[in-house]
Amino acid sequence: MIRTHGARAAAGALAALLVLAGCSSKAKESGGDGDRADAGGVRTGIGIAGKTITLGALTDMTGVYATLGKSVTQAQQLYVKQLNAAGGVCGYKVALSVRDHGYDPQKAVSGYTELEPKVLGFTQFIGSPFVAAVKQRIDGQDKGLVLPQAWSAALLGSPYIRVIGSTYDIETMNAVDFLIKEKGVKKGDRIGHVYFEGDYGESALVGSKHIAQQAGLTVVEQKIKPTDNDMTAQVTALKQAGVKAIVISAGPRQAASLVGVAAASGFAVPVIGNNSAFAPQLLATQAGPALMKNYYVASPSLPIGADTPQAKKLVADYRAAYPKDALDNGIVAGWTAVSAFGEALKKACASKDLTREGVDKALLSIDSYDIGFGVAQDFTDPKSPSSHESVILQPDKNVTGGMKVVREAGASEAAKSYTPGA
Repeated sequence: MIRTHGARAAAGALAALLVLAGCSSKAKESGGDGDRADAGGVRTGIGIAGKTITLGALTDMTGVYATLGKSVTQAQQLYVKQLNAAGGVCGYKVALSVRDHGYDPQKAVSGYTELEPKVLGFTQFIGSPFVAAVKQRIDGQDKGLVLPQAWSAALLGSPYIRVIGSTYDIETMNAVDFLIKEKGVKKGDRIGHVYFEGDYGESALVGSKHIAQQAGLTVVEQKIKPTDNDMTAQVTALKQAGVKAIVISAGPRQAASLVGVAAASGFAVPVIGNNSAFAPQLLATQAGPALMKNYYVASPSLPIGADTPQAKKLVADYRAAYPKDALDNGIVAGWTAVSAFGEALKKACASKDLTREGVDKALLSIDSYDIGFGVAQDFTDPKSPSSHESVILQPDKNVTGGMKVVREAGASEAAKSYTPGA
């Protein structure tokens, strides 16, 4: 599953742009402009025209997370196709309007500005800094449900932007807990943390520092940019610092470089990444053997190759729809988000309120939602992520989706007692 990032300065500039954009648009009252009732007495509003409910997807098909974005988007398109084949929602068909921002800040914000007046909500928005840049607008005037592929703790607290799974800080605590309990890291040791500047990496760093303080560890920091692809300097610095393990909060390319360079230099320490720091396509590269030997990933759910009926059905359906494309955990991320949105639509339909307000309220009533990937999601508290649990995975080219489970879903004691942002 995917986690996304970018520079804090860019996010700040985007927020300033959005203030100007928001001033030029008509403020929406609660429930949205033009609320009405259809022939069946169901209230409707923005994003519903004729007999179609339109949802938005702001993705990355050409940038840093192109592999992830493609999987997330195709999984969501598959869900919508199956939902419509089963009759849609309240007699309406559902359409997904997709925009590729290529992990470019300006494209992400302009894509949101373009789609927002036309859609009921968003089943996808890749990029924590981009979501953060529009958060004030979403909370203040737009009030449309956004289920992002982003896990920064800064996104918590909004009844409209709902983080699915553990936030980066909590996930990183669970990752370090695995290093302590399974990989021999002990009190007094140093661990490295290589992280992207911006919301993703710095949120993850909060988690590693929190559990390190509790466990008596020292964190050796290495901050990088999303454009930094060669991790030689970082490996050299961490080797000289004598770290016993490394956490990486970056993208798949950076993780592959880090693990590959470390192996080539004889620096055989375990490395664990956040869930967006791996793509199974890496197993076909020179770094593949090292990744299978010494790399782990903390994930908010079981992998696409999980041994559950729901996972097996999703694999079969996805392969039938996209026979030329690889299976990865982006499929799980996309399917989980769009399924949760779909569940909210169905509950809103039952309450005869398909306005933005009605759909937001419906999601807040879902307290245990499990689509068969090992972790139940609780959406009732906007101040908390929907889960504090993580599954620990290891790359394996011999299994479906390239990831096997090495520790089942669970929350570390540090994660259980932690309140994001406190």
